[in-house]
Amino acid sequence: MANVEVSLKEMMTAIEGALGAAVVDYTSGMALGTLGGGKDLDLTVAAAGNTDVIRAKVRTMEQLGLQSQIEDILITLTGQYHLIRLVTGRSGNGLFLYLVLDKNRSNLAMARHQLKRIEEQLEI
Repeated sequence: MANVEVSLKEMMTAIEGALGAAVVDYTSGMALGTLGGGKDLDLTVAAAGNTDVIRAKVRTMEQLGLQSQIEDILITLTGQYHLIRLVTGRSGNGLFLYLVLDKNRSNLAMARHQLKRIEEQLEI
């Protein structure tokens, strides 16, 4: 099992093309930890904004009567992928992993696979 700090380090080192990573509480919008980012990528602002994305998707699923669980959400920009993966373990209820990838240096399928593995090992 891995804590927040270890999970962030693994997201940044094990996933090719990673530019920034965060573990976020989507009930409050607060990042429990961030790594990477920079002046052009404020992970604290992104954490709060992506909380709204999750809340909107959950509301829409409820209105549609969908019983499925969200695994991950992908936002594709011109030069980046933004991956949001909900933490499903009992200790991670209300949390999500957020990963920003350089589109030209990453393999999206492998990044999703690695992020799922990291999510399964996260212990809060």
